[in-house]
Amino acid sequence: MNRLNQLFASKKDNLLSIYYTAGYPALNTTVDIAEALEKAGVDFLEIGFPYSDPVADGPTIQHSSEQALENGMTLNKLFEELTELRKRVTIPILLMGYVNPIVQYGVELFCKKAAELGVDGIIVPDLPMYEYEELYSSYFTDNNLSNIFLVTPQTSPERIHKIDGLSNSFIYLLSSSSITGGSLQLTNSIEDYYKRIKSMELSNPTIIGFGISDNATFTKACEYANGAIVGSKFVKLLSEDGYMEKIPEFIRSIRP
Repeated sequence: MNRLNQLFASKKDNLLSIYYTAGYPALNTTVDIAEALEKAGVDFLEIGFPYSDPVADGPTIQHSSEQALENGMTLNKLFEELTELRKRVTIPILLMGYVNPIVQYGVELFCKKAAELGVDGIIVPDLPMYEYEELYSSYFTDNNLSNIFLVTPQTSPERIHKIDGLSNSFIYLLSSSSITGGSLQLTNSIEDYYKRIKSMELSNPTIIGFGISDNATFTKACEYANGAIVGSKFVKLLSEDGYMEKIPEFIRSIRP
């Protein structure tokens, strides 16, 4: 049982996760930000590793990735920074990014290195489910890493049940099929989607992402899922002067 499993076993509701990009706004801040977020009360974190063609990311996260790459962030540099992670941070940590850098690094080596550094799970939005199942699943399970699958409003019930069977921590529910950074739009169809997922009584917890930016959207998401993820709004905060001192108040504005 990794830290993610322990978290979901002990806490069922109102879970808050924060996403940010490694290497933004500067190199060597990844663990500092993680430590500050844990102290502010966040339940788990998603650390993105930048990629030059982030097709699912909106302007804010795209900019953070571009800046991180300009700052010199690479997977090797990220793993170097994360050597300090478990000396300072105890909450679950996931790495999130696109499949191309992982394949170039070597999927088996990537999983082994991530696990050695105390990472608990990986989110790879563009990794096909069949490739994970047929080629890579053993690398995850051998290293006690959770692979997090994404579900959209267009995902069929059959595929959702398949994902539920392959998952061992939580399922990431996208609030829409658009890019990151938009607002949570509770149209009738989206609300029906959330209700449909909830009625399926899946084995794994669900966490909603995309469009969570304040207490109202976080609270609404938690009506339908076990928690929610804030990304673009937090990444915007990192562009401000004195962002480290602002983190506690930011988290209180999401979950008082």
